Amino acid sequence: MEEIPVKVAVRIRPLLCKEALHNHQVCVRQVIIGRDRVFTFDFVFGKNSTQDEVYNTCIKPLVLSLIEGYNATVFAYGQTGSGKTYTIGGGHIASVVEGQKGIIPRAIQEIFQSISEHPSIDFNVKVSYIEVYKEDLRDLLELETSMKDLHIREDEKGNTGKVARLISCLH
Repeated sequence: MEEIPVKVAVRIRPLLCKEALHNHQVCVRQVIIGRDRVFTFDFVFGKNSTQDEVYNTCIKPLVLSLIEGYNATVFAYGQTGSGKTYTIGGGHIASVVEGQKGIIPRAIQEIFQSISEHPSIDFNVKVSYIEVYKEDLRDLLELETSMKDLHIREDEKGNTGKVARLISCLH
């Protein structure tokens, strides 16, 4: 089986409405990480990039692969206030205008539209929505575990689950 490399995108989100109303300015001029380390990115989106552009460039290919039966993962990383929620959801979900919808509503719409177009195929959709915050894991879709910590456990051979392997790769 061919391995697909991880693709990395950097996005400078546009100002939110409340920021623009208070005459806030975009403060990012360039992205510098460390002093002697060079990073390359597959995609870079500036403050004028649209939700549609981000979705079509980064996520739509994953959704198309997902519909073909492959697993897909999107990992949003950044400090508080950097735009993860805006990119993923589109801000306040209840009041998101069409052009501002984020990755999740767009992907859900596309996945279920594709499922409805193929009534003769059985689909099994499983979704995880995990938050990693200050070394704590929360399953945002599971009501019973959303308010208590999820723990990363090793079995007797020292193996961990997929989330733990992902986290260890990030350190």
